[in-house]
Amino acid sequence: MIYCDHAAATPMDDRVLAAMQPYFAEQFFNPSSPYAPAVAVRQAYRQAKHRLAVALGGKPDEIIMTAGATESINLMFAGVPGHVVTANIEHHAVLAAAHQHDVTVVAANPKGVVTPEAIAGAIRPETVLVSVALANNELGTIQPLRAIAAVVARERQRRLEAGESTPLYLHSDASQGAGQLDINVARLGVDALTLNAGKIYGPKQVGLLWLASQVRLDPLIVGGGQERGLRSGTENVAGAVGFATALEYAQAHRKSEAQRLERLRNSMQRTLCEHIPTAVVSGDMKHRLAGHLHISFPGVDAERLIFLLERDGVLVATGSACAANKGLRSHVLTAIGLPPEVADGSLRISLGRLSTEENCQRAAQRIIAAVQHEQQRMKGARR
Repeated sequence: MIYCDHAAATPMDDRVLAAMQPYFAEQFFNPSSPYAPAVAVRQAYRQAKHRLAVALGGKPDEIIMTAGATESINLMFAGVPGHVVTANIEHHAVLAAAHQHDVTVVAANPKGVVTPEAIAGAIRPETVLVSVALANNELGTIQPLRAIAAVVARERQRRLEAGESTPLYLHSDASQGAGQLDINVARLGVDALTLNAGKIYGPKQVGLLWLASQVRLDPLIVGGGQERGLRSGTENVAGAVGFATALEYAQAHRKSEAQRLERLRNSMQRTLCEHIPTAVVSGDMKHRLAGHLHISFPGVDAERLIFLLERDGVLVATGSACAANKGLRSHVLTAIGLPPEVADGSLRISLGRLSTEENCQRAAQRIIAAVQHEQQRMKGARR
């Protein structure tokens, strides 16, 4: 098997599993209980949040643990009633949450870039939230988040000088970029950041929302008051410990891993484009995640390609796992203006720790063979 879908899910790192293991068995205690073994578990949980905070450049009490990125996104949006701004290429979780509000959806450009100018033009006096992902999950396009943060900061300053009290927050879903990009919240200029452990070789169904101390949200889940009262429920200690281990390792090695993946991706892209001259590569060629390659084969049915490639031992996706599972055309590709005959022949190849020069080239050769097979089949069908 050659796995080329790291953007959908990553295998759990052995170090992560080893760190989590004690909290599945002998250290099973409820962190809220008063006796010594439970206090030790509570300390382990606090230490995990401290480690996560250090990796983000924040404070431990700014870490809100959740059951994944989708919950983190919902917590952010549900907590701030009012007008929101987002982009038409955002993940379904962001778009669905945004449409529970009065929302302005700005258009990305044909490279999948959400420009600061587009965001500035969409902000209104009553806008309370702007949400733009750090990197797009399908195209891999890295957004100019610092420049967008500057737009938000200027609007906040204008409101302050005008004596207006409406808050304005900048949120970013950084789930796809945490393994390759700098996610220091101060340098990014965000007020809230979503992460997903399952994208960085950590446990599934574990996420976080980093929430700056000054941000005030309404709670999503009420009960015992855990997580600053925003997300009540017994803490997932094993998940937090695993997440911290995964994030520390990912951030420590992000530069070298990004360089390695970029070499593999570029080599794979060259091979595919040399053998299939009609191939179309989408996204911003200068600003994209190192392991991402979004490539289309016009006139070829990508769903058939997926079937043929799986039969040949290559696992790859047509786009986000959420949309692909429903058989829908990607809203991202529609948003950037790809014609249907191009969009419907699209593959999202996402490389990661399982990727090597040898298996990437084998995957490329099998993709070439599958595309050429389909092209010949379609020529025969038209005769």
